[in-house]
Amino acid sequence: MFECAETNESGGGATPEPAFGCICHSPAFARLNAQLSARMSRRSFLTGASAGAAALAMGAGAAQARIPAPPAGPVAFVNVKVFDGVANALRTGLRVVIEGRVIKSVEPTDKPLAAGVQTIDGGGRTLMPGLIDAHWHAMMASVPMAALLTADIGYITLLAAEEAERTLMRGFTSVRDMAGPSFSLKRAIDQGLNAGPRIWPSGAMISQTSGHGDFRFPYEVPSANNAPLSHGEAMGGGVIADGVDAVLKRAREQLMLGASQLKLAAGGGVASNYDPIDASQYTEPEFRAAVEAAENWGTYVAVHAYTPRAIQTALRAGVRSIEHGQMMDEATAKMIADKGAWLSSQPFIDDGGSSYPEGSPNRIKQLEMYRGTDTAFDLAKKLKLKTAFGTDILFNPPQGTALQSVRLANMARWYAPVDVLKMATSANAELLAMAGPRNPYPGKLGVVAEGAFADLLLVDGDPTADIRLVADPAKNFVVIMKDGRIYKNTLSKG
Repeated sequence: MFECAETNESGGGATPEPAFGCICHSPAFARLNAQLSARMSRRSFLTGASAGAAALAMGAGAAQARIPAPPAGPVAFVNVKVFDGVANALRTGLRVVIEGRVIKSVEPTDKPLAAGVQTIDGGGRTLMPGLIDAHWHAMMASVPMAALLTADIGYITLLAAEEAERTLMRGFTSVRDMAGPSFSLKRAIDQGLNAGPRIWPSGAMISQTSGHGDFRFPYEVPSANNAPLSHGEAMGGGVIADGVDAVLKRAREQLMLGASQLKLAAGGGVASNYDPIDASQYTEPEFRAAVEAAENWGTYVAVHAYTPRAIQTALRAGVRSIEHGQMMDEATAKMIADKGAWLSSQPFIDDGGSSYPEGSPNRIKQLEMYRGTDTAFDLAKKLKLKTAFGTDILFNPPQGTALQSVRLANMARWYAPVDVLKMATSANAELLAMAGPRNPYPGKLGVVAEGAFADLLLVDGDPTADIRLVADPAKNFVVIMKDGRIYKNTLSKG
C-alpha cells in the first residue's frame, strides 16, 4: 500500500539501501502497512477491530504473537495457585475459566469441567491479575526529550507503539497515561492494530506559564497574545493556560479529545528546565475551574505535586489524586487522608534510571526529590492513605523503560510483597474507576473474579513470597493474557 523510495547511489546492481532514518522500515510501520493492504484488498477497511485482529491472526507466527486470535472457545487455567488481587494469601483448589473477554468463573477443581473447554495446565504456578501502572507516559517513555521537542508526532507515535507492545510483554495490561498525546495510540490498540495495554488517557498536561509543562525555549518568551502554539502544545504533550477562563477552556478541550481524567501541574518538576522544584503553581480558583469541568463530565483531576503548599492548594480546590508527593510533610499527608484523595506515588530512589548528567540542574532537583521518598511512603502507611503504584518513566529509552518491572519490585522497600501486588492490581483498578462514565473500559479490573476482564499473568513461582519475580517478566511470566487473548505462552507443548 505504501512504498519506500529506496536509493542506490553506486549506480550498479547492488541491493539498494534505504535512506538513513527512514521510518518505513520500522516494525510498527511494516505491520500497519501490511494490515492496511490486506484489509483494503478485501474491501473490509471499515469492518472494525475484530476483522483486523482476525486478519493478523491468520498471518505468520510473528503476527500471531503480536495480535493473537481469540481462543476458539472457553479456556480454563488448571493446576494453579490463585492470587486474586485482594486476599493476603494464595488460593488453592480452584480453576479459572475464561470465555470471551472475561472470567466466566472461578470454581472448585472438583466441579465437572464443561465439554469443549480447553485447558492450560499451570503446573502449580501462580495465576494473578495483569499489572496496572497508574502513572505511565505512553508517548514520552520511549523518546529522548530532544526528540519529543523537535520530532513530528508520527515518528513519536511509531516509537510509542513499539514501546506499548513491550509494556504489555512486561505484564502491564493497563496503564493510566499521565500526560501526552496518547489518544491515537489508545485507539489503535483498542482496534487491534497494535499490541499494548489498556490506556486511560489524560491528554495534554495543563500548566501555567513557567510551570512544569512549559517547555518553550527562552527565545519564545515573552510571547504575544496571538502567538502560535509551541511545538509541545501543538502535538498535545502539554498546554499552557493562565487564569480561570484559560484553564477552563483547556480542560474542556482535553475532555473533548477523550481524556478519562485531567492532569494539571501544581508545582515544580525535575524534567522541566525553568521552574524550581519548590515552586507552587496555579491558584486555588484555577484548580477549581479544572475540577468543575471534570466533575461536569463525571471524572476527576490529578496534579503533579511534590511540596506541601502545592498539594494543599490543589486539595482545597477538590483535586482527587496527588501524583508523586515525595516532599510532603505529615500535615499535608493528613489533609490527603481527610479529603479521601489518592496518593499516586512512585518508588523514586537512585536506581540507575536517571537520564540527567551528574551535577546538572535537573539531576540536582532529582536527588532533592529522591531524598523525600522514604518519608512519603512512611507517612502513607502511617495514615493509611489510599496509595497507588506508578513509575513515571520519561525520556530514557531503553534503560528507563526496562525499569518499569524493577520499580514495582522495589516497592518491597516499604511494603510486604502481597501489599505491593494488591497495590498494582486491585487498588490501582479502584483509582482507574474514579473516571466514572469517562472510564473507557467499564468493568471489573485488577482481580481474578467472576465477570472481571480476562487480563491475567501466569507466574513461574510465588510473587507474594518473592516479589523479585516480577522484575524479570521475560523469564518469570510464562503466560500473558489480555482481554482473553494469549499474547505470550512459553509453557512446553505436548
